[in-house]
Amino acid sequence: MTLAETRALAEEPREIRIKRLTMRSMRRGIKEMDILLTEYAAANLAAMEPEKMELYDSLLRENDQDLYQWVTGQAPAPARFEALVGEISRTYEK
Repeated sequence: MTLAETRALAEEPREIRIKRLTMRSMRRGIKEMDILLTEYAAANLAAMEPEKMELYDSLLRENDQDLYQWVTGQAPAPARFEALVGEISRTYEK
């Protein structure tokens, strides 16, 4: 991400950011990730603290194949995403 893109995101209004992250959650490429992330976003984005929202935004920039393996426990998530991936993984626990 370029410096200009980083600055633009920093100035992005919260409402717009939530909409953008919701859309990025819905259109991943792997249907399973679309479903998991859409549900997680719907349940959590509105109340999410800015720092956590920034982390979620970073997570959405990761490769879908990696995300799928992290969320399903097939591979360990990087330390900075570990807690967030755990939350996402629990989205469909019964």
